[in-house]
Amino acid sequence: MPTERFNKIKQVLLHRQPDLTVLVEAVDKPHNLSAIARTCDAVGIAELHAVSDISGLKLSQKAAGGIRKWLKLTKHKTTVLAFEQLKATGMQLVVTHLSEATKDYKEIDYTRPTAIIAGSESEGVSDYAIEHADHCIAIPMLGMAQSLNVSVAVSVILYEALQQRQQADMYATLRLDPHSYKTKLFEGMHPKVTQYCRQRQQPYPQMDDDGNIIGDVFNLNNQR
Repeated sequence: MPTERFNKIKQVLLHRQPDLTVLVEAVDKPHNLSAIARTCDAVGIAELHAVSDISGLKLSQKAAGGIRKWLKLTKHKTTVLAFEQLKATGMQLVVTHLSEATKDYKEIDYTRPTAIIAGSESEGVSDYAIEHADHCIAIPMLGMAQSLNVSVAVSVILYEALQQRQQADMYATLRLDPHSYKTKLFEGMHPKVTQYCRQRQQPYPQMDDDGNIIGDVFNLNNQR
């Protein structure tokens, strides 16, 4: 069993922030969604949300790299439904939008449960999102352009969130629930066994402290 990989997966899961996420409205450029996904993974986000009517929307292998199995993509039919779900989990909704009430993006407390809402390249965020957000934020622009590319803007904001959470030691201890942690750890170590169990709707076998499957149930050790 490759110990280095086992330790790497545990370290990644240790840094996951279940109460920090991004919602992308009206996805019209899937490659931007994939670019945002890479930043989400980099700062420890476990789930990315998207409002889209694109059939079969998914993260592209080319743009998202190898992070697709580590980052859950949740699709919503409407912004209303997305906001309801995020609010129900206690998230503050922070929308990227320039107005008289807009705050500098660094003024927000990202140590609170937070969902960052970004609009499409062409239309920006919806009126509904602006009206129902807890905060509107913007990144200061000193040139002729009034805004950054959406994936770049989200990256800037997420790294401010990363800095605040690091200062608050929020990456120092496991924040995933035990079941999610064990499930993701197993899936990362044993992808073939994961597929085998899913196809047969069987529970995953147990692992020992070194990441090895305990026993030889269904000859699963040969499926590694």
